[in-house]
Amino acid sequence: MSPAPSEPAFGRFRPALAGIGDEAAPDLGGQLAALARLRWNHLELRTVDGVPVALMDDASFARAAERIDAAGVTVVCVAAKIGDWSRPVTGDFSADLVELDVLARRCGLLGTRLVRVMSYASGGLPGPEWGRRARARLRELALRAEDAGLVLAHENCTGWAGESADRMLDLVTGIDSPALRLLFDTGNGVAHGYPGPPMLRALIDHVAHVHVKDAVTGRDGTVGYVLPGTGEAGVPEVLEQLAEHGYTGALSMEPHLHLRPHAADDRGSGDHGSFLAYGRALESLVDRVATGRTTDVPPTGSTMATSASANPIGPTDSAMATAPTTASPTGPADSTTGRTTDSTRATAADDPAARSAREGAAR
Repeated sequence: MSPAPSEPAFGRFRPALAGIGDEAAPDLGGQLAALARLRWNHLELRTVDGVPVALMDDASFARAAERIDAAGVTVVCVAAKIGDWSRPVTGDFSADLVELDVLARRCGLLGTRLVRVMSYASGGLPGPEWGRRARARLRELALRAEDAGLVLAHENCTGWAGESADRMLDLVTGIDSPALRLLFDTGNGVAHGYPGPPMLRALIDHVAHVHVKDAVTGRDGTVGYVLPGTGEAGVPEVLEQLAEHGYTGALSMEPHLHLRPHAADDRGSGDHGSFLAYGRALESLVDRVATGRTTDVPPTGSTMATSASANPIGPTDSAMATAPTTASPTGPADSTTGRTTDSTRATAADDPAARSAREGAAR
């Protein structure tokens, strides 16, 4: 008897589905209730009652950890503030070191090793010095994370390496630590002016965690966030790449429909109904990928899209979305390798005026 054929990679694509809890509700009860309605048991923890995990007082954190465990929920990642838009590379590094020390203790109680980080806003520094400082800080953080048994997942968001595949590869291969991997956010390229799927193709060997969001660009260049698979981010193609590669991490949805963590003046709050709708849409999209039906998607631009005025990236960053969506994430493509060169992206990333515009809303 001949052996049974192996199951196609797409058919085996059943990643854990999670959500960044504060996109559903600010309070932990609301976050857990939203997951329960979806019948999911995986949570990415960013804030509780608006307070980042590392800044919660000990008693509040202990109660939260106990409640999460009692609900039978697994924390897949803690979204930290380390290196994010609020902490330029010219700022006090001790804030990040203290946060990592706190998370080294708290992640153990939460049962996760994964911590989301970024690679620092420039603080007005020119590109070479910005990069030198960002790499030095992340090298030190990775050393400490490795000692603590944590894994830092660098997101393609604000920061020296956030918009360039070549820079992210330089970061992870240059530091060369098992404690530094990559987090790929499917939708950030729409707001920051690059297509996501080519970037993922270059980075996929190093990706340990995925955020799912989708977005569309309005005629005036503002960005609105929509259900996954209905926007310009190429979410179905991203999921196909992950399936083909045998990705075994979680897909953590970050709808950005009502919560704007980047906007210092008007962050908004999570929304239970939108979170549920987003989760069901993600379930459907994953099922279509697993069964090879990714062409069966809703029309581009769901009616759940946020308005231009509700852009969570902020008006300055959203103007970046006027860049052509066919542009390479890192510059001109190398047709022999499928990789991309960094010359175009480096020039744009290092230009002080362009960089100031991107970072303005994040300060």
